[in-house]
Formats: sequence, C-alpha cells, structure tokens
Amino acid sequence: MAHPLPAHERLRHYASWCTAVEGNTTFYATPSRDTVASWARQTDPDFRFVVKLPKIVTHEGRLNDVDEPLRVFLDAIEPLGPRAHALWIQLPGAFAPHDVPALARFLRRLPTAHRYAVEVRHPAFFTESRSTQLLERVLATAAAEWVPFDTTAFFQAPPSSDAERDAWIKKPRLPLRTHALTDRPIVRYLGRDDTAQTVEGWQRWVDVTAQWLREGRSPTVFIHTPDNADAPVLARRFHDDVRARVPGLAALPEPIPAEPLTLF
Repeated sequence: MAHPLPAHERLRHYASWCTAVEGNTTFYATPSRDTVASWARQTDPDFRFVVKLPKIVTHEGRLNDVDEPLRVFLDAIEPLGPRAHALWIQLPGAFAPHDVPALARFLRRLPTAHRYAVEVRHPAFFTESRSTQLLERVLATAAAEWVPFDTTAFFQAPPSSDAERDAWIKKPRLPLRTHALTDRPIVRYLGRDDTAQTVEGWQRWVDVTAQWLREGRSPTVFIHTPDNADAPVLARRFHDDVRARVPGLAALPEPIPAEPLTLF
C-alpha cells in the first residue's frame, strides 16, 4: 500500500507527471504567501498554475465590492511569479447574461500583470447567440479567455458508480464549446470511470488542441474523471495523443518513480 507523500513533496511529484495544475483550493480559502512560495519551490518556472479566485469574490460577492479579498488573494499568489499562467474566474450557474456588466467592470479593474480566464455555467451563454457574443466582447476587451468545461461525454450514459453519481448531481450539463478567444486556451474535460469512454470522448479535443498548436497557440488541457484517481496518467495519455498529431510538441517530463498523485 502506498503511503501518501507529505504536503511539501506532493506537488513536486505531481509536477513530474504533468506541467499544469488547477488551483482549486484557493476557491475555498486564500493560502498564505509561505504556502504559495512552497508551491513555487516545488515547480519549474514554466510550470502552469491556473489559480481559481476565492468564492468570496466570485460567488458570495458576485464581483461587487470585493476589493479587499481580491487584494489579499493577489498578494498571496505573488510568489508564483511566471507560474501563474492564468487567474481563473469561475462564476456560479446563477451568473446570467444580465450580470455581464458586473464582469466587465471587474475585469477593467484587474491588474494587467496577470492573464485571466472566465468559466460561466448559465446555459444562455451557450445557447443564445446574443449572450455568447456579449460575453465574448467583454472577454476580448480584457484579453481574457473563456474556459469551457466539457461534460458532454460524461452525461452520455447514466452513472454507474458512487463517484459518477456524485458528479452527475454536481457537475454542470452544458453544450460543447470549442472556440478559443486568445493564444492561451484552457479546457476542462470530464470523462467517465471507464478509461475507454474517457478516451473516446476526448478525441474531439485531440483534434482541436492539435489545430490550436498548429496556429501557434499554447493550450492547457485538464483531464478529469469522476474520482480523479487516474487523472495524471490520463493527462499524459492525452498529451501523447496530441503529440502523435503534432510531433514538434515537447514531451512531458519523466515522472519521479511513485504513484501518481492528485494535488487539488
């Protein structure tokens, strides 16, 4: 039985499997600068953190009157330096097209030293062309990316495990979006417990990612499963699939010998 690594070793091992991580823990609480500095020490300068803004800013404050928690968050993540690939603004399902002006005001006030990526979950942004265009215009003005969370493969068949049943309730069920707004697209993909179904479902993303690379973009793709146990292994497999289409794509690092671990 594998023993879990201590916290100060976990990220170093994860970073030998994958070259990017979703910073989900920051959604629940802003970490200390010392914690973030430890993340930086465990990773190379070109490792990518996509760090989620705290829920006090996005969900509780709804982007209004949040200057102080935002300032604390931005100060805390400063030790990441160039590793802060994008700051991830995940908005609740209730954030609707009529709320876009609040997002526009919020984006205008953010420091230009960072890149920003926005994830929305209201169906209108995906099904109503006027709402899609409204959001795209606001994001383009801020040079921000739209992060699709692709759950279409996951929802193709009823759940067959406790992890899938939990995800069935919690994960958003939205139409597919594969359009990038910037040169740094970010994709979140949710597969199934069954590896074959997960791989079948990501084939469209292999095509899209390969095309983005040919266009000179630098995409980041996060592979999820309902329990995420095999996510690092699957992420490497996805990378290999893309590399078969784009041979110039650099290989991932050679993993430190250990069980793959999920950090966030």
